[in-house]
Amino acid sequence: MDVFTRRRARHLWQRRRLLLGLLTSGALLTGCTPTRLVDALTPEGGYARDRDIAYGDRPRQRLDIYRPAADTNGPIVVFFYGGSWRTGGKGGYRFVGEQLTRHGITVVVPDYRLYPEVAFPAFVEDGAQALRWVQDNLATNGGGERRVFVMGHSAGAHIAALLALDRRYGAVAGVKPGTIAGLVGISGPYDFLPLTSPRTRAVFGPLADDPVILPMTFAGAAAPPALLIHGGTDRTVYPRNSENLAGALLRSGVPVRLALYDDRGHVDIMLGLSSALDSDGRLMGDLLEFTAVRR
Repeated sequence: MDVFTRRRARHLWQRRRLLLGLLTSGALLTGCTPTRLVDALTPEGGYARDRDIAYGDRPRQRLDIYRPAADTNGPIVVFFYGGSWRTGGKGGYRFVGEQLTRHGITVVVPDYRLYPEVAFPAFVEDGAQALRWVQDNLATNGGGERRVFVMGHSAGAHIAALLALDRRYGAVAGVKPGTIAGLVGISGPYDFLPLTSPRTRAVFGPLADDPVILPMTFAGAAAPPALLIHGGTDRTVYPRNSENLAGALLRSGVPVRLALYDDRGHVDIMLGLSSALDSDGRLMGDLLEFTAVRR
């Protein structure tokens, strides 16, 4: 290795170490909104990206699609980002698209309306419209049906879980029964009543005390298989949310995998979705095993 190569490698290592420290401290991911700085370490190639495709008439009803370089006709993951239902944007999640397309997965990242423009359930209704668009435009390819998984982190996991468990949203949007092959929830709030935070109560408005806002309420035998991932040191959304939902689904006979990572918190668990920052491959290993199994 020549001097230039060694210096460049050392510089990249130092940048990675600094970024990792900032991410794990939460300094750049306040409210669990991923930082665009992750993209600085994310490779540009290996996938195709279609941006700002409309799935509805409103400005935030747009989605990005990440396609593997080789058309594998593999599964589709519709990924909903977190941000306390108040913040976030699809432009900060290229690292998710790049990592999953490496493994033949097509990734769709929708934007959705946020508080205070809207309150619950408008952001879930947006998610259902995005899912309908995927059903109509991506799920059928070459005459065969592709498996579609809904996935999310934090508030995005709440949206994904309601889409998977409360079929009314999909029915209104025209999503066919059985379209969702599985749910992947990362650090999701599924069982969080009573709501004591005025900030969060505002997001849910008049329904802030109603169990209808909880994915846990709709855990039943009709639910698709689920992979629920949570950090054991998460103090933003406590692990009991995933533990309680997993228990309810298992009691209903639904296949569930509960993966608790004892050394991860609410923010740094997302490092597993970055090819540049993933240190142990656990999250991707669990995700790939889950999406490869048919019910």
